[in-house]
Amino acid sequence: MSRVRLLFSEAWSSISQNISTTFAATMTVLIGMFLLGLFVALGTWVLSYSDHVKKELQVKVYFAQTTTDKQEYVVKQALLKDKTRVKSVVFVSKEQAQKIMAKKFPALYNTPLPSNPLPDAWVITPTKGEYTEALGREITLAHYAGVDDVRWGSKTAHRVLTIAEVVWIVFLIAVVLLVTASTLLIANTIRLSIFARRREIEVMKLVGATNWFIRGPFMLEGLLCGLGGSVLAVILLIVSKELALPSIIGHINGGSDVHAIPFTLNALALIGAGLLLGAAGSGLTLRRFLQV
Repeated sequence: MSRVRLLFSEAWSSISQNISTTFAATMTVLIGMFLLGLFVALGTWVLSYSDHVKKELQVKVYFAQTTTDKQEYVVKQALLKDKTRVKSVVFVSKEQAQKIMAKKFPALYNTPLPSNPLPDAWVITPTKGEYTEALGREITLAHYAGVDDVRWGSKTAHRVLTIAEVVWIVFLIAVVLLVTASTLLIANTIRLSIFARRREIEVMKLVGATNWFIRGPFMLEGLLCGLGGSVLAVILLIVSKELALPSIIGHINGGSDVHAIPFTLNALALIGAGLLLGAAGSGLTLRRFLQV
C-alpha cells in the first residue's frame, strides 16, 4: 500500500507542478480521440452503407417474346445450380413488369399501348455484390435458348464495388495515422514533463532505484491524461451526436440495415485507446532518460 500511495503522490506532484504540460497532453488526447471516434463512426457507417448498396446489385435475364415456359425453366435450373454465388432467383412476368413500370413512370401510360412490349425476366440476387459482374458475364456467354438480353448495371456495379474498396482502404489508413499521430503527440508532450525532472531521474537511478519504480509515476500521469482526454472526447461526441446527427440523418436515404458501430462500443474503445496511448507515450519517452 505504501508503494501505491507513493506512486499516486509522485504522479499527482508531477501533474500539479506541470499543469500546462498536463493540460496540453490532455487536450492532445481529447483532439486525437475525438477525431478517431468521429472517423470510426463515420467510416463504419459508410462501410455499412456500401454493403447495403452491394446487396441491391442484381443480374436480370430478359427473354424474347417467343420464349417458351420450358426454356425459361431450363435457365432457372441452370442458375440455381450455382449455390455459392446465387442467393435467389425471382421470376418477373411481363404483366408484373408492366405494373412496376406504370407505377414508376405513370406518364408513359397516359396513352394506352396496343400491347405489352416488356419481356419476362429472371432477377438474380447474388450472395455477394462482388459476384454480380462475373455472373452477368457467364450468363451472357452461356447463350441460353430464349434469352434475349442480360443486364447487371455493369457501370453502376463496378462503381459501387470500387468505391466500397476505396472507402475501406481510406478508413484503415486514417485510423492508423490518427493512432500514430496521437501517440507521437502524447509522447512529445509528456517528454517536456520528464525533461524538466531529468536531474531527479538521474539521481534516483544513481541511488539504486529500479526502472519501473521511476517509470511508474510518469506512466500513471500518462494514464490519467489519457483517461481525462478520452472521457472528454466521449462527452464531446455525445454532444455532437445529439445536436448534429438528427439533421444529417434526415437528409440521407439509408436502409434499416445501415448503421455505424454502436456508440457504447465506440466510447469504450476510445477510453481504452486513450489509456493505452497515454501509458505507451510516457513509457516509451522515459527509455532514453533511464539510460544512466
